[in-house]
Amino acid sequence: MNGIQRQWDDFHSYVERRDVIFYYVGYFSQTIIAAMADAVKLRVEHVGAVAQTRRKLFSSFIEMAQNIVHYSADSYAGEGHTAPSMRHGAVFISLTGERYYLYCANPVNADVAEKLREKLEHLRSLTIEQIKLEYKETLRAETPADSKGAGLGFLTMARDASAPLEFEFSPPNADGTSMFYLRATI
Repeated sequence: MNGIQRQWDDFHSYVERRDVIFYYVGYFSQTIIAAMADAVKLRVEHVGAVAQTRRKLFSSFIEMAQNIVHYSADSYAGEGHTAPSMRHGAVFISLTGERYYLYCANPVNADVAEKLREKLEHLRSLTIEQIKLEYKETLRAETPADSKGAGLGFLTMARDASAPLEFEFSPPNADGTSMFYLRATI
């Protein structure tokens, strides 16, 4: 067996042992998210997730990917574009026992990190009933001026999760960015 094949087999074996059912690291755009969404749908059907679990996995996956598109500090603007068209990050979904775990990671600027920390710590302090109530209230409210969405992303994940959302930030790099890590349990 040559070196490349051995590396591939080692990686494939690792993925199988960890029950990774989807993994992507690279640049995210709306087009890439749509393609990944199709793959995620097929993979979670293939592993036998029930309909309600598939819906929760899918919606949480979309929210994680959208957060990367909106907030990743590592961006790429295509030639001739002034606004970033793609942002860098990673997502993966694993299955352990009866639980699905969705992970995402992306670099964020310090000001974004603080806003994310505040939102997530607030959500972790709420009961599921309070999360559902806040979700309904947010649906009816005006979109905040500093939001790149309707403000429902973390609420959606928290509502669909079977445990509180978990998160961490790496120590800041020299450029002031930190890696943001998020895990949702379904």
